[in-house]
Parts: sequence; C-alpha cells; structure tokens
Amino acid sequence: MDAFLAGVGPRAFRFAELGLRDREDALDAVQDAMTKLLGYADRPATEWTPLFWSILRRRVVDLQRRRAFRLRWLLPGQSNDDDAMPDWTDTGPDPARTHDGREAYARFAEAMASLPRRQREAFHLRILEELDVATTAQAMGCSEGSVKTHLSRAREALQRHLEDWR
Repeated sequence: MDAFLAGVGPRAFRFAELGLRDREDALDAVQDAMTKLLGYADRPATEWTPLFWSILRRRVVDLQRRRAFRLRWLLPGQSNDDDAMPDWTDTGPDPARTHDGREAYARFAEAMASLPRRQREAFHLRILEELDVATTAQAMGCSEGSVKTHLSRAREALQRHLEDWR
C-alpha cells in the first residue's frame, strides 16, 4: 500500500490542483483520499487504483461544491473565477527552458480548467493516468460509453484551445 500511495501521490496532487485551483485544498484532498484508501488495505491491490481515483474525485467534487455554496451564501451574485496559477519552482539551470515549461503548463492548466468537470476528469484519468476505459468508468461512476464521449469532447476542446500555441 505504501508503494502505491507514494507512486500515485504526485499525479493525484496535479489532478486535485487542476480541479480545485488551490494548492492547499489539493493537498488536503489528496491526503483525505489516501487516508480513506487505508481503510481498504485488505482489498486486492488490483482494486486500489480505481478505488483511489474514485475517492479522490468525490473529494474534489465535494470541495468544489462546498466552495461554490460558501461563495453563493457569502457573496450573492459573485462567482469564484480565481484563475491564479500555482507558483511552480523549477531547479533547472536553463531560464529559457524554465519559462517555456511554465508557459506550457500554464496554458495546459488554463485549457484543462476551461473544460467541464466530467471532461476534465475523463481526460486526466484516461490520458494522464493511463487508466483503461473500464477502470476510468468505475472511478467516475459512469458507463464506458460516457467516458469515451467525455474524452472525445475533451480532446477536441483542448486541441481548439491549444492550437495557436503549437
């Protein structure tokens, strides 16, 4: 279990950070998901991947809903359009490469943030995490056909959004 959590941790953090747009909330969401997964340590290791991503996805959605509710309650008529990008530190020696990498990530994160939640989740789990369709469907709580549809639409939208940057 320790090896699984160590391997999935950084990717899970990126998933949560893209969904929540807040570093601290993302860290909390990943930590909560990992803690909840420990309760399933007796399950076979093959079940951990879809179970973990399902737990994390639900935690991210819960935090998004909680944030939206608080904003509607505290600030009626205003939305949370915080497009501030995370401040990534890069220890690479080449400043031009560092800038290009940050710009690429910022554009990718912006494009991902513009996607609807389900499309963003399908893209992340299928492409970035390389989960199969059945595992992704199980983690997202939908059918395999829905995963394929969300992924196709996400790819088209990302291609349109990033076309000028190529």
